[in-house]
Amino acid sequence: MALSGTDIIGQAKTGTGKTLGFGLPLLERVTVPADVEAGRAAPESLTDAPQALVVVPTRELCQQVTNDLLTAGKVRNVRVLAIYGGRAYEPQVEALKKGVDVIVGTPGRLLDLAGQKKLSLKHVKCLVLDEADEMLDLGFLPDVEKIINMLPARRQTMLFSATMPGAVIGLARRYMSQPTHIRATSPDDAGATVANTKQFVYRAHNMDKPEMVARILQAEGRGLAMVFCRTKRTAADLADQLKQRGFASGAVHGDLGQGAREQALRAFRNGKVDVLVCTDVAARGIDVEGVTHVVNYQSPEEEKTYLHRIGRTGRAGAKGTAITLVDWDDIPRWQLINKALDLGFNDPPETYSTSPHFYTDLGIPEGTKGVLPRSERTRAGLDAEELEDLGEPGGRGGRARGGRGGRDESRSAGRERSSGTTPRRRRRTRGGAQVEAPAAEAVTGDADGATGTEAAAQGPRTPRRRRRTRGGEPAQQPVTAAASEATAPEIAVATAEGTVPEASGSVEGPAKPRRRRTRKSAEAPAAAPETAAVVEAPEAVEVTEAVEAEAKPRRTRKTAAAKAETAVDTAEATETKPRRRTRKATEPAEATAEIPAQSAQEPEAAEVKPRRTRKTAAAKAETAVDTAEATEAKPRRRT
Repeated sequence: MALSGTDIIGQAKTGTGKTLGFGLPLLERVTVPADVEAGRAAPESLTDAPQALVVVPTRELCQQVTNDLLTAGKVRNVRVLAIYGGRAYEPQVEALKKGVDVIVGTPGRLLDLAGQKKLSLKHVKCLVLDEADEMLDLGFLPDVEKIINMLPARRQTMLFSATMPGAVIGLARRYMSQPTHIRATSPDDAGATVANTKQFVYRAHNMDKPEMVARILQAEGRGLAMVFCRTKRTAADLADQLKQRGFASGAVHGDLGQGAREQALRAFRNGKVDVLVCTDVAARGIDVEGVTHVVNYQSPEEEKTYLHRIGRTGRAGAKGTAITLVDWDDIPRWQLINKALDLGFNDPPETYSTSPHFYTDLGIPEGTKGVLPRSERTRAGLDAEELEDLGEPGGRGGRARGGRGGRDESRSAGRERSSGTTPRRRRRTRGGAQVEAPAAEAVTGDADGATGTEAAAQGPRTPRRRRRTRGGEPAQQPVTAAASEATAPEIAVATAEGTVPEASGSVEGPAKPRRRRTRKSAEAPAAAPETAAVVEAPEAVEVTEAVEAEAKPRRTRKTAAAKAETAVDTAEATETKPRRRTRKATEPAEATAEIPAQSAQEPEAAEVKPRRTRKTAAAKAETAVDTAEATEAKPRRRT
């Protein structure tokens, strides 16, 4: 029927030869130079564009179908090309330029090359959707529709799969013309599964499953084995555990690069690896000769997945064994699968790695442990298979565990290169001991009085800008001998009058300004009220250049001009700050002695608001001329 050119929906059990069921009619309908030489076709019908298209869901199935078609079309010299993702574009584009008769590909890469105008589908006579129920599922349906719209309207369409739900058949008929639904079954094999496959279902604990799998793999007569997991992480984990237990194991899942996936499959076909741990990506269509055991490490999602998983064994008339380990949480899901397929395992027996029936059912020798004896470790292993560099896009080529991990590593390396911070610069900024301190800093030390050696021992050096004070308050400077001598009487007076210790600025740190006495007040502490007013020494504030540039000018009255003239002769005077005016001279000396504490508590108010002075401040300013280290003269504020 396929040779006649009619549309077909073909359904048959796994392992019954569906690939050649559509492959042989496909190869017969392709026009090749051998047909022209034999007189079966006209020379005008020859073309380098593809004449047939086979769309498959997975890369592994794509490669397998391509090899089968190459074997079947070897005599007629039919050119077959596999197009799938994970490989470099250039070899596939070069092969398309040379000419192709049949293309086997996955939807993503087919759309890529067709969108780049590298692939022309105008001469396709026949379209085949292998594993059609998967191809027309929600994930692939939009891509399949785009591919079908690129094909000629007059063509032959064939769908093949082991499972064909009714909804998928109705959906497939939208793209077919009067299709014929063929379901191939044997008269003595009416069930959904192959009769040659023995099935065992056990209720197992999740923590005991690795031990059970390790003992299943030592059963009598075991050949190659496939272990199916539901998640990629579980598959990678189990493959590593089995390798540690002495088994030659490989892994196939979506997180691996294409080179690593093909390496594991080649090693499995060649016998270098006898245990293949995989996800459902390898459950469709993979045909490896000699697979005797299939283990469902985790319960499948639905009955279709179960059929395709156990269909990897018992192929082409051979016998096989399928073991399913169902966790307690997966019992409801398994019961639905059991009811749909009518398997008869509604309540699996509770089984552990030491259960007697576990040994007798599967033919495991008594005394078997979960580690393979060294005498039986005869397989070469996965590393013996060469890892082919496929030129994978995204910088993943040649990585044994490439995939997403390869991309992440390349991206992080790119961030390090583009960040502009070299490792040398990072080392210099972290441990202050590696930075050579300037000579001035090593001698004088930091603002807290620590020398350069002490600062290095204390930890990382803080930036110089952070040591500068804000709001106009000065950094603490070393005190001269004259100022330290003048400070002692002032502390005694402040203590006698009940003022706070902060007014003297003795030990509170760089944030508190140091107050200094004048020479006159130090020589005559018990002077007249006018002299007592002078006892309040101006704050010796040495403002840095950066703070001076930011400070706003303060407005004073005309009398400030006279004060400025008297301040010219001072050695280090940089700016004139208004001083707070004390009370009248007629008040008692005790009242005037309390002014220093008040002025010390309100330094910020004196800096923010301009203070108004009277003409009488000129006379008092003259007394401040003879101060030894007075850097600023503040006009006093009238109370």
